Amino acid sequence: MAPPLSAALRRHLLPHRFPLLPSRHVSLSTSHSSSDQSDLEYVHPIPPAPDDDGELTSFLRRISHASSAASSPKDALSLLLSSSSGPSPSPPSFVRAVWELRRDPEAAALALLWGDECSATSGAEGAGSLPAEAWYLAIWSAGRAGRFDLAWAAVRWMQRRGVLTRRAMVILMERYAAANEVKKAVKTFDVMERFKVEVDQTVFYSLLRALCRSKNIEDAEELLLARRKFFPLTAEGFNIILDGWCNIFTDVAEVKRVWREMSNCCITPDGTSYALMVCCFSKVGNLFDTLRVYDEMKKRGWTPGIGVYNQLIYVLTRENCMKDARNVLSKIVDEGLQPDVETYNSIIVPLCESCKLEEAREVMEDMTMKGIVPTISTYHAFLKQEGIDETLQLLKKMKEDGCGPNSDTFLMLIDKFIQLNESGNALRVWTEMRRYDIRPGYAHYMAVVQGLVKHGCIPRALEYYDEMKANGFASDPILDKEFRTFLLANRDHWRGAGKYNLIPQHSKHSTRRTRIP
Repeated sequence: MAPPLSAALRRHLLPHRFPLLPSRHVSLSTSHSSSDQSDLEYVHPIPPAPDDDGELTSFLRRISHASSAASSPKDALSLLLSSSSGPSPSPPSFVRAVWELRRDPEAAALALLWGDECSATSGAEGAGSLPAEAWYLAIWSAGRAGRFDLAWAAVRWMQRRGVLTRRAMVILMERYAAANEVKKAVKTFDVMERFKVEVDQTVFYSLLRALCRSKNIEDAEELLLARRKFFPLTAEGFNIILDGWCNIFTDVAEVKRVWREMSNCCITPDGTSYALMVCCFSKVGNLFDTLRVYDEMKKRGWTPGIGVYNQLIYVLTRENCMKDARNVLSKIVDEGLQPDVETYNSIIVPLCESCKLEEAREVMEDMTMKGIVPTISTYHAFLKQEGIDETLQLLKKMKEDGCGPNSDTFLMLIDKFIQLNESGNALRVWTEMRRYDIRPGYAHYMAVVQGLVKHGCIPRALEYYDEMKANGFASDPILDKEFRTFLLANRDHWRGAGKYNLIPQHSKHSTRRTRIP
């Protein structure tokens, strides 16, 4: 595969998302981002002008030339500054360059320092004219690549320039947490005051969220209780831990334990606390506890939001209480709330899981008649249960409605048909994926290859394994061993010049299609 910097030079259009937004608070969503991501989202701040691509490409080429010609980052920076002719690249170009170089943290750091020097020499005060997003992106990309030395270098540079912010330190903490470096994440929090960055409860909660998101929930809870003298216990703090046990892990026993701990610490649950409990119990189909917590929530004077009602509808539908679920749907309208697509998905998904597809179609039709557009999750619920012919029709409808399908859709379908021992249908889905201009990724190849091997179609699996490696994906040691065993056991059968000439022939004219060392 091409080096990150070379790959960046070949890209002309940037993603539409990249500057940082403030961290969100407790989410009641049942899906969470992977540990490779953080609270921080990247959204393109300035739409690129038609001629921006040329400026960006020229910028990246200069970075590439300096990196290859110089023996050290310091020499590369000197080369860039001495060879600069004409106007310096605009500040947005520096941000876009750092984003494009996010897979090459050293090149990104070089672009950042060049931008900072250009800003300083152009008469700007400090680094004020270099957008803060460029610094944040550099720290984020370095931490994501495990180059924390570069991340800290950027932090120290910001400190010297007088532009170091809490957000930069929070990003660094989150990257440590994502790398499961819990102690270093906490240490980063502890040294913030040494860098003259204000520390308050908001930053502390950002650290707790980062730890929970990286599945270090026990460490987050231990830290919450250990620092109670400095950051008094609150419902919001416990909600972060509850959210981890409800949504990162759905562990009812831990959720109940944390709930009791709140009571022991004389912390009164708030509306978010109750909403999280309803979410947790509904996800595991515990109708009794869901209704019990809902009733207690109302008795305590907390008004349920649409999310709580959606969870009620889901668990009632899942437990075959359709009449009660429809009553809750009517109650939503009576209370002045507006049912959304998640409300209807809360009915459609459990109906599909119970193979009640006709009822689910009726609900979907009612939803569309009310002007609510289905989401990709709606279609996925049906796709998980439909046969191959209905699946192909649904894929067409998704395309017509502008609702996918995407790579996750096809990965789900391939896995489904492999599990159903329908390898032929899995390969039909693979062919359809190409028609929808979805480029297969490593997970797609592995699902097909492993499925074909499992069902004894090893020669066909080898075809896809060859294609996977030819497209730059890494080989798998377990599959290598599996194929080696098969090829050695069938050496005589596969020695001919047929379709699967897989065993290396010791002739200067022979070709090697698959080589297993």
